[in-house]
Amino acid sequence: MPQPATLTRIGSKIKVNLDRVRDRIPPNLITQLENDPRGTVRDYKMTDGTGIGVVLEFSNGQKSWFFEDEIK
Repeated sequence: MPQPATLTRIGSKIKVNLDRVRDRIPPNLITQLENDPRGTVRDYKMTDGTGIGVVLEFSNGQKSWFFEDEIK
């Protein structure tokens, strides 16, 4: 039986693990994460069947989504 997902609450502040995402994100987002890796959870995103990702909003208003294993 599958385990229920434990979701980070919307509105929570979390950090992105830059080492895990560096190879898949654009340079401007890398710069943002190097300056401040914290974001606010705004929504969830269904991934390719392996889980649920989170949509983060950063201090500059930019939004991006991340897999569960890419955040702290």
